[in-house]
Amino acid sequence: MHATETFSFTGAGGHRLDGRLERPRYVTPRAVAIFAHCFTCGKDSRGATLIARALAAEGFAVLRFDFAGLGGSEGDFAGFATQVADLEAAADALRAAGLAPGLLVGHSLGGAAVIAAAARIEGIGAVATIGAPSDTDHVLRHLGDRIEEIEVDGEAVVRIGGRDFCVKKQFIEETRGALQADRLERFDHPLLVMHAPTDQLVGIEHARAIFEAAHHPKSFVSLDDADHLLTRDTDARYAAGIIAAWAARYAPPRAAEPAAALTGTVRVETAGGKFAQWMITPTHRLLLDEPVSYGGNDDGPTPYDLLLGALGSCTSMTIAMYARHKGIDLRHVTIDLEHSRDHHADTRSDVDDEGAERIEAIDRHIRLEGNFTEAQRRRMIEIAERCPVHRTLEGELHIHTTSAP
Repeated sequence: MHATETFSFTGAGGHRLDGRLERPRYVTPRAVAIFAHCFTCGKDSRGATLIARALAAEGFAVLRFDFAGLGGSEGDFAGFATQVADLEAAADALRAAGLAPGLLVGHSLGGAAVIAAAARIEGIGAVATIGAPSDTDHVLRHLGDRIEEIEVDGEAVVRIGGRDFCVKKQFIEETRGALQADRLERFDHPLLVMHAPTDQLVGIEHARAIFEAAHHPKSFVSLDDADHLLTRDTDARYAAGIIAAWAARYAPPRAAEPAAALTGTVRVETAGGKFAQWMITPTHRLLLDEPVSYGGNDDGPTPYDLLLGALGSCTSMTIAMYARHKGIDLRHVTIDLEHSRDHHADTRSDVDDEGAERIEAIDRHIRLEGNFTEAQRRRMIEIAERCPVHRTLEGELHIHTTSAP
């Protein structure tokens, strides 16, 4: 569950950079991350979007933005030095918004950029790279024989990945000779290196060079047969899951979840959105919501889903307990439940005045699997009627309401 917000800021060159902030919905972020996209990709590339959103689903707030000259950002096509400076600007903008970053994640050239930027951004606790080159000169190979033309004429249009880019001499000057080995020698952040051995654009030897140059703590995770751009959803989500699990060790600990005061007490409180509510027990926390058709976000089960779930689970537990006690070979229980009522009666003004009662029903269908006799099956169905939640719902239930001042 995440929410996407527009987050624009002024880059190092004074240009407006276009970003998107992915936030975990209804909870305070466990940490804030900046995602640096791959060479010529942009913030809306499949890999950038999926990884940022998957991290948000794991509780991280993530800023993904277009480097200068790409996507919705202003300015000329950014060279490596400008990208590093723009990461600093992004961190400053987040900090001003009360979201100080603690994690940097970079894809391809963005991976090289986050390694370079880490020492220049206060508060960074960990850095993760995906398919990153060990030297920035590797990127210049995409320019082919146009490098000489760019250096002589000052700029040239270069076709990269099926798109045309105006590459200026400044890009080459900012990118050439940025030696990662020198930076990694002074690098003192926990580092996660992720790379696919079959990467055709940035070979696995780059990951080895980065990993060997870095100091501990450092980790390497293979992305198996993922392509360089992480175009498959499963690869992007796998990478995000690994990053989230790894970075949690270096992120501030989660704030203690508010717990109900006494065992057996359940607390419900507003979560956000139009209908969303947290249900909190001494040991668990569950989000409840309404479906989109009723104006909610469908981020959790509805209150009536919970009611049916309570009856169904209690019924199944009761049957299973009886079967164990009697030595019955019961292997699986499936219970389908449906609630029905006269919805229109809820809003009729004459219901209370005339003392009319709504007719409500729960249909419960039980399927039992195992090696037992028909008589045992019938007896287990009878036992289902003794489920404590069943008895509560059919009994004389009083609800006492108090209000805090």
